[in-house]
Amino acid sequence: MFKSKLLRQLPLHLMIAPSFILVLIFSYGPIAGLVIAFQKFSIVKGMFGSPFVGWDNFDYMFKLPDIWQVVRNTVGIAVMKIAAGLAVPILVALLLNELRKQVFKRWIQTIIYLPHFLSWIILGGVLIDILSPTAGIVNQFLGIFGIKPIFFLGSVQWFPGVVVISDVWKEFGFSTIVYLAALAGINPALYEAAVIDGANRWKQTLHITLPGIVPIIVLLATLSLGNVLNAGFDQIFNLYSPVVYESGDIIDTLVYRLGLEQAQYSLATAVGLIKSVVSIVLISGSYYLAYRFANYRIF
Repeated sequence: MFKSKLLRQLPLHLMIAPSFILVLIFSYGPIAGLVIAFQKFSIVKGMFGSPFVGWDNFDYMFKLPDIWQVVRNTVGIAVMKIAAGLAVPILVALLLNELRKQVFKRWIQTIIYLPHFLSWIILGGVLIDILSPTAGIVNQFLGIFGIKPIFFLGSVQWFPGVVVISDVWKEFGFSTIVYLAALAGINPALYEAAVIDGANRWKQTLHITLPGIVPIIVLLATLSLGNVLNAGFDQIFNLYSPVVYESGDIIDTLVYRLGLEQAQYSLATAVGLIKSVVSIVLISGSYYLAYRFANYRIF
């Protein structure tokens, strides 16, 4: 029985084998390198010849003068991204849902969805040009009202806001499609009954539309908790500079500088390991909350 079933499914196993092997090599294989976090790693001696130092790298990590500032920056930017990334798509989806001309509606969906496909290398260059204090279109517009040029990407106060707004601009179109799909699943008969009862568009939205998408809102909100320590390396790396380290430096950029620029491989691995452990706990908790409040299961 088992042999015949295996033979029937053999083409499927062979089809998935290359992907499975690649995942083992590039996703699970590097996990062995975490041992570097407990060593005084030397490139010459390698992972098997470097001496073990126990928890010394972790002790040194927590004594870094800017480590807690980096953690605060990471959590702060990530939380603002999560909040804005939930609110803006919901609002846009509700507005698009009120449009009656399908051609216009699809045209807008396409426009707001396009930035999702662009890398932060491209968008970073676009933002640098747009926000330039000398020739940027934003500062030129502010100059019309007599406002002095603002160095958005070089200001400790402005940089986190620019990061959050630009991230929402890039990703809200994708999230909007999810909410539009949820809106499409609401029974039209509910709106017909509401019209008969004299409910206007605002009351229909308040008592039918919003309750209809609450499950997907709760689901996405709980799942997003796992990203509290992911403030977006690609985006910040392409936008930040030493001038804004105080408010823009995050865990991932710190690991990059320690590991690749300063060659402190053991310390960078220790920082990355702590982040990974905390992220696993947060992701596990978010999936539990998603199951508890939205009845969502992975398996």
